[in-house]
Amino acid sequence: MLYVYGFERICVAVSDIYFVDPQPGKGQEGAEHGVRLEVRAIEEGPLKGTIYSARPISVEQPIWRADLLESVDGRPGSFDRTHHHPTFSGWDPGPRVFAKELSGDPLGWLANRLSDLEGVVKEAQADVDTSDAEALREAVPEIVDTVERLLVRVRAGELGTAPEGASGSVRASWL
Repeated sequence: MLYVYGFERICVAVSDIYFVDPQPGKGQEGAEHGVRLEVRAIEEGPLKGTIYSARPISVEQPIWRADLLESVDGRPGSFDRTHHHPTFSGWDPGPRVFAKELSGDPLGWLANRLSDLEGVVKEAQADVDTSDAEALREAVPEIVDTVERLLVRVRAGELGTAPEGASGSVRASWL
């Protein structure tokens, strides 16, 4: 399941995910599942028809990511693999950053981070226009509600499941 909340310069993409790290850190072995949220750049393309045609919209490079993950074999609600990636190098995330506050109150922490687009962009050291900050702040309750609903569906086994019949280690709706 993929949700994209688009603004003028950035968007927030939210998806379920199943993930097995091929080179896990100590204590991070085994499959993980949950919800991935990314703040990404968004670009509009030129019209491809008349002035009435739909305008192409592209979800572009990631700026910041939060992974609200849990061990597949662990206790639901533990948020034992929950982390964020405050920086990206191109399309690749920087190292996982585990924060006690993030695992303790992931939805509250997420709401606070999304309410501070300027701080997220500064920490990411990204050259991004933050003029969407107020519109994003207004959408935070709806975005967090979406994350919460996806987490419920992951824990129910409806989403964030292993790829069927494949040896792949990642299954995400889009991200």
